[in-house]
Amino acid sequence: MTKLQVRAFLYQLGCFAILFISFRFLIEKYTNLEGLWIPFTAFVVGTILSPKFQAAKTKDGEKLFMSWLFIKGIKEIG
Repeated sequence: MTKLQVRAFLYQLGCFAILFISFRFLIEKYTNLEGLWIPFTAFVVGTILSPKFQAAKTKDGEKLFMSWLFIKGIKEIG
């Protein structure tokens, strides 16, 4: 794995972890779900709402790209 692929993986993991932990707390506090439904629902919501990062080789070299549900199109990072 290249440096940018590792960076993309860590960005994606970090964003998912932040969303998962926050939604798990919110779901536990404000809904009547119990047991495995709490982390399962937080996982699904976190997976859908987290941004996707990918390293791709272009003619200018390897670059890092991000797509997100709330941003139109694909954005180049760094």
